[in-house]
Amino acid sequence: MMLRSVLLFACLLCCISGFCQDPLYPGKIPNSKNVTNEEEIKTSPGGDSLAYKVSIPTIQAFLPSKDKANGTAVIIFPGGGYHTLVLKREGSDMARSFNKLGVAAFVVKYRIPDDRTMDDKSIGPLQDAQQAIKTVRENAEKWNIDPQKIGVMGFSAGGHLAATVGTHFEEFYIDNKLNTSLKPDFMLLVYPVISFTDSFGHTGSRKNLIGTDQNKIRLFSNEYHISKTTPPAFLIHAGTDVVVPVANSIVFYQNLQKFGVSGELHVYSKGEHGFLTYPAFDEWFGRCTTWMKSKELIR
Repeated sequence: MMLRSVLLFACLLCCISGFCQDPLYPGKIPNSKNVTNEEEIKTSPGGDSLAYKVSIPTIQAFLPSKDKANGTAVIIFPGGGYHTLVLKREGSDMARSFNKLGVAAFVVKYRIPDDRTMDDKSIGPLQDAQQAIKTVRENAEKWNIDPQKIGVMGFSAGGHLAATVGTHFEEFYIDNKLNTSLKPDFMLLVYPVISFTDSFGHTGSRKNLIGTDQNKIRLFSNEYHISKTTPPAFLIHAGTDVVVPVANSIVFYQNLQKFGVSGELHVYSKGEHGFLTYPAFDEWFGRCTTWMKSKELIR
């Protein structure tokens, strides 16, 4: 009864902020402590919606009109350094852009790693990402989706999460009684955090996800987990990014090449983390959609 009340409160909170989402899990949230929900959603100076202290994960479906739907789906993980979630610019805005192309989109408000709310905070976001893929794939017929055209998209730390679910799909971190494939069919990684290594990894995301556990650095440095079965990937980054070095995208792309996995990498000569001033949205998203057309994911 308490869980249901908390879930209803979370949904109400989201609706007030324009993000009415459904609970990600149909029942008990795995790896979750029974604590008070302290989630906050704030508006940034730029007008974005930022979620903090997320302990109850949700998913919001954005479905294209039936006459436009082409069967492809993208599950979106907003960024925020595993400290917050940029829900609008890296979430609902992206979903609506995909809808215009006939692509179904699902924005995931995944849990923010926190020892207060989880038994093992390092796997909480990955559990939510796997559950999102499971949910979309098992409901593919209902949502008019091709179960073999379900991809993931992530920004910054959300890109790390997308890359993690794309390289760790052989191990289930959630209950999966139907043995549903948790492997995304493609990855769209936008200025992603890839590595947790000292040389070029993003130490802020690392600290928030794994704390001081040095044994988990390699586990969550996704460049080490690419194999010939890794799904194809599109990566885009600014070479002048001082928050998440472009080396993150470069090393991931190089290792895709090493294992013969299809990949495409675009690096801009200028621009900042978040693409706030450059490149323009139509520019980089146009390159993304061109790649998707080459993969016959959109017409």
